[in-house]
Amino acid sequence: MRLCRTALFAALGVLAVAGLGGCADDPRQGYSFSNPSTREARSVQVLVFRNATSEPGHEALLTEAIIKELQTRGYRVVQGATADSVLAGTIRSTNLRKLSTDPETGLVQEMGLSMTIDFEWRDNRTNKVLAARQGFTASDSFVAARGGAEPIEAGQHSVYARLAKDLAGELRGAW
Repeated sequence: MRLCRTALFAALGVLAVAGLGGCADDPRQGYSFSNPSTREARSVQVLVFRNATSEPGHEALLTEAIIKELQTRGYRVVQGATADSVLAGTIRSTNLRKLSTDPETGLVQEMGLSMTIDFEWRDNRTNKVLAARQGFTASDSFVAARGGAEPIEAGQHSVYARLAKDLAGELRGAW
């Protein structure tokens, strides 16, 4: 009985220690016991994205979505020179296209909206670029048909959220 209890505690100890490790950010290192979110920038300043499109308003809504997504993922979003890093970007294009039409009426049923951005995440302490992408695109669809129609703003907010989620994933991957 005593041997079973000792073996059980040993097995639990091994599982506890194994659970502390995780994949390292460098594939050559294998597993690492350090927290990847503390190695690089601990805080980020998100600048309002520039809008290079002819459609106003995207910049504020996209920036707000990015800030919210980063905060939900544990990033500390701050303003000013106290930030360890800064995220800046430009909205390059938006594209609205019909995805399906009603065969009887010819009215658009589903619309697709995509947005393309360029971004750069820079460490303020070392001036090192932590992540940068050009032509980073996200898209989503919404129902435009009468009766169950969603306004285009619903499609836009969906794309902002998708882009923010994908961008936060890119930043996490950069660590």
